[in-house]
Order: sequence, then C-alpha cells, then structure tokens
Amino acid sequence: MYLKFLAQYQLEIIIVLILLFLFMLYLLLKKHPKKRETFLDIKPTVADEYEQDTKNTKETEKDIYDTHTSKVEEEVVVYNFKRQTVPPHGKVKKEDFSKFNGMRILLAEDNIINQKVILGLLSASGIEIVLANDGQEALNILENDNNFTLILMDAHMPNIDGFEATRIIRKNPKYNHIVVVALSGDTASDDVKKMKDAGMSETLEKPLKMDAFYDILYTYNVNTPKQKSTIADSDTAKLLNTEIGINICGGDVNFYKDILKEFLENYGTSDETLLLLIKKNKLKEADQLLLDMIGISANLGAERLHNIVLQAKTTLKTPSKNFSAILQSYKNSLKQTTELINKYIL
Repeated sequence: MYLKFLAQYQLEIIIVLILLFLFMLYLLLKKHPKKRETFLDIKPTVADEYEQDTKNTKETEKDIYDTHTSKVEEEVVVYNFKRQTVPPHGKVKKEDFSKFNGMRILLAEDNIINQKVILGLLSASGIEIVLANDGQEALNILENDNNFTLILMDAHMPNIDGFEATRIIRKNPKYNHIVVVALSGDTASDDVKKMKDAGMSETLEKPLKMDAFYDILYTYNVNTPKQKSTIADSDTAKLLNTEIGINICGGDVNFYKDILKEFLENYGTSDETLLLLIKKNKLKEADQLLLDMIGISANLGAERLHNIVLQAKTTLKTPSKNFSAILQSYKNSLKQTTELINKYIL
C-alpha cells in the first residue's frame, strides 16, 4: 500500500524535500554569514557626502576656534589702569572737580556745544584738557604727547570715528596707561557692548551727568599728584628738557639761564596776550605770537609747550573750531613750564 502511495506521489514528495532542504540551508546561512575579505570601492551617496562634509566643517571650525583661543591667550594685553573705590558722596557740584587738579584729559569731540559744556564744567578745576575735533586729531596728538589719564571719546565723529580711533589706540602698547571713556547718547545694551568691544573701558551718557562724570574721574585719579604743583617728576623732561636747551646754547649753562630769564620777562604771560588778541579778532597778530613761540619753546627744550603751540597755530587757521580748549592747554602748559624755569634759575 505504502509503495503504491510513494509511486503515485513520487514527484510531489521530491519537490517537498527539495524545498525543505533549501529552507534549512537558508536558516543555516542566515545564522552564520560568510565573512568578506575584499574591500570594495563604493562611492558614497549624496547623503553620505553631506554627512562627511558636515563632520569636516565642524572639525575645521573647532580647529579655528582652538587656534584663536590659544592666540588670544598668548596676546593678553594688560592695561596699566589703576582704580580706586569712589566713596559715598552727595550731589556733585562744579567746585568738586578741583579734587582732580593736575589730571590731563584728551577730549575727542566734534560738537562745539558739547565741547563748551565740558570745558565750562572743568574750567576752574585745574584739569588740563587737550581738544581733538575728530578721531584723527586725537591720534595725531597722542603721537607727540601721550601723558593723559584718560580720553573722553565721542563715539560718532567725522574722518575717524571714536570706535576706530579706540581700536587703533588699544593696539599700541604706548597707550596702555590711558583709559578710553566713551561719550555717546546710545545707551542700549547692544551699543554699550559695541563700545566695550572696541576697547572703551567706561561709558558716559549724553547729555553729561555730573555725578557719573565725577565718579569716573575719581576712579582713575590715582597717579595724579595731590600737591599744589601740577608737575609730576616723570613729566619734568617734557616740560623743560634743560639738556636740549643747554646744547642749543653751546653748552653754556649761564647763557641758557639768561635766555630763560628773558623768556619769563617777555613771554611769561603770553597766554593772556594771546587771549586778548583772539578776543579782539586780531588773528594775524595772534598767529605771529604763536610762530614766535614755536621757535622759542623748541630752543628752551619746552617740548610739551612746543607741541601745544603747534596745535594752537593749526586750530587758529580753522575758524569753525573751538579755540578755548587749546588756549586752556596753552595756559596750563605755560604755567607749568614757568614754574620749572623759576626753580631751575634760582
């Protein structure tokens, strides 16, 4: 019976066995896949290329950031700003600024009204203010005279604005002792950040608030001499370099002293003469006086006075500019120079 059954369904049974064998072989191969030893050159897909580019970009950005960070750490600039804590005080008055007698400030401000406000506020304080009408003038002044405690820097000026001028100043190690204070009506946080990023250490809002101005001057008024004389020992050579003067006089000290005495007699009050000539609009005579002073101050070795006279002569030829600030600088420098001359010839 069974033989008859097998003979009748022989083909079907063979097919079933073959299928069963193939199924068993499939399971066996799936459980133990054959290892591939050959590496194929498979081109990446668009998705693969994008993923790799993104990875490379991130790695490159990381390298740039690390290098930049390392570079910044290597070039850390240490500014020579000395600060002091402002004690509690009442409402600040104009006369309170006399506390800062002897401080020198470079005012970079193109607006004549703003110039007059600051000059008027500090007129009786004993603070010496040198005026620049734009950022380029400020940089020119600093090249010849960098003995300032701080710079009041208007943010927006013609030629070179306050931001660019400050960036240039902060790149020069010779000016690391000078605090740059921004003057601006822009008080939004983004604007203040922009000023800080440029290198402005402090900000003063326009219109100027006396209390805030007083606090900044007090904070940085550390090295200014507190005695009545406004002359610091380290600054004496710039005010009166006697070695230069004696050399010009052929090494004759007595002859040099005679020249100094004549200067006191004829030009010791030249600031008053200059002021009077300007008030009477006698600009030609004022220009001649300044021309005389250029040569005289150079022969005496009065370097700072010489530089201020040069600035005054340039300013005098520009009627639109405010002359009061440079005249104040001339007066202060002349006073300091005559003080040293009197001490030297005694």
